[in-house]
Amino acid sequence: MEQYRTRPAPHPQRPPAQRRRPPTGVPAQSGGAPRRPAVARRLPRPRLTGLGGGLFACTAMVLVGGVCWLLFSSSLFVYGLLFPPVAAATALWVRPADLITAPIGVPIAFAAGVWPISGGSGGFGGQLMGLVSALSLHAGWLYAGTLVAALIALVRKAVLIGRRRLPRRAA
Repeated sequence: MEQYRTRPAPHPQRPPAQRRRPPTGVPAQSGGAPRRPAVARRLPRPRLTGLGGGLFACTAMVLVGGVCWLLFSSSLFVYGLLFPPVAAATALWVRPADLITAPIGVPIAFAAGVWPISGGSGGFGGQLMGLVSALSLHAGWLYAGTLVAALIALVRKAVLIGRRRLPRRAA
């Protein structure tokens, strides 16, 4: 029985002289891509997957919780104040394909990081009650950081959709 190809045939290799030439109208540089502005070159590109973004946010918030516990005697205000920048960084660094995971992962990171400074005492039940109390009393910070992540993800998604539609309109 004959088996058919599932992949298209590979493109024939071009001679090295043709591979090095950039396309017409693009400045000569490595890869032939147009140059980005200096500010955009300094910023890190979004590379985190959905799981990586959640792990980044959880790790960052546990570290922030530890710093607040050590330096600010478990100040939930300082912890809440540092949550929106972590949420924004998570939403900015996640891949475009995984943008929906940023507003989902940051509240989980808030809960994971508030545990060391929640102030519970006396076993698992006391720790759990301290965690629930801290989450309920500082829900404003939780909502603010989640809203920041959701707005950034929404704007990034709108820009991506706009870029996709732009070549269609020009044609």
